[in-house]
Amino acid sequence: MYKVIFFNQGKVYELFAERVDSSHLYGFVEAAGLIFDTDSKVVVDPTEERLRAEFADTEKLLLPLQSVIRIEQVKKRGKCVIRDRGTGEKVTQLPLDGPGRKS
Repeated sequence: MYKVIFFNQGKVYELFAERVDSSHLYGFVEAAGLIFDTDSKVVVDPTEERLRAEFADTEKLLLPLQSVIRIEQVKKRGKCVIRDRGTGEKVTQLPLDGPGRKS
């Protein structure tokens, strides 16, 4: 299993894949078999849900070489996250203003 960290639309994505290879397309890295948490839990991670929905129909992810930050071979899967490119902070997918709160 591989942890793939890459830039995407101004954010840093961390995903897990079964296979990572050089692509037949010059300048691309191919990640296939994306792995998401499938355990049914009461507490749902909104970031994980967003990533699962965004890549639901993806068979192979072709990443431009310049967008890849790091690829690690890992023994077990961690959390899929989206981080802010500048600060490295985890991006929360929940609205910060709750119902009834005024700005």
